Amino acid sequence: MREPLVIAVAQPSCLPYDVAANAVTHAEAVRAAEARVVVFPELSLTGYELDAPAISADDPRLAPLIEACAETGSLALAGAPVGGEAGRAYIAILAVDGTRASVAYRKMWLGTEEAERFTAGDKPAVLQVDGWRLGLAVCKDTGVPEHAADVAALGVDAYVAGTLKTPEESAVQDERARRVATDHRVWVAVASFAGSTGGGFSRAAGRSGIWASGGAVVTQAGPEVGAIVRATLQ
Repeated sequence: MREPLVIAVAQPSCLPYDVAANAVTHAEAVRAAEARVVVFPELSLTGYELDAPAISADDPRLAPLIEACAETGSLALAGAPVGGEAGRAYIAILAVDGTRASVAYRKMWLGTEEAERFTAGDKPAVLQVDGWRLGLAVCKDTGVPEHAADVAALGVDAYVAGTLKTPEESAVQDERARRVATDHRVWVAVASFAGSTGGGFSRAAGRSGIWASGGAVVTQAGPEVGAIVRATLQ
């Protein structure tokens, strides 16, 4: 039988464009989380700056985060813009462990302004961690029933997302998480930015949370910067 999986959602402080500083803050969150998987918000390594340069998986500025994952045995899921073929750019989730970073998922459903720079990813993605299958999502993905259905069809145990919402949208974020959990009978973990994130977001919603497969909230953070909450998937 597989062991329970401890997952945390974090809402770290963010300095727009400053990947080096944000990687250090992410590393601190990983150490504090005491979790096997630590989820971060959309574009967490750059802030929501749509013109931020793409980050490569071998960027040396990620070293503090890799080191923290090596120390704790954690897998960090961080948000970043990444490059691709023919000059394309994507909003992505980087999977960072104790040895390296890799691109785990490219956001499939883009906002209007995002689509002016970024290309949509072409397929859903699943990460396997200690026998658990984690389906990945970024922000607008969570509001598209087709996305959740396509991810669930891959046979996942949890739907894991990094998001950015205004305080006025926090109820929408909660409703989406409950819907995915209820419709597909999966755990849902959402890491949502708090505080200032760049890109005109002077105040983000926070309220990162984890929902059980029946739709009940297991744990949820407030709106404060730096909050981390965790749950054990059984």
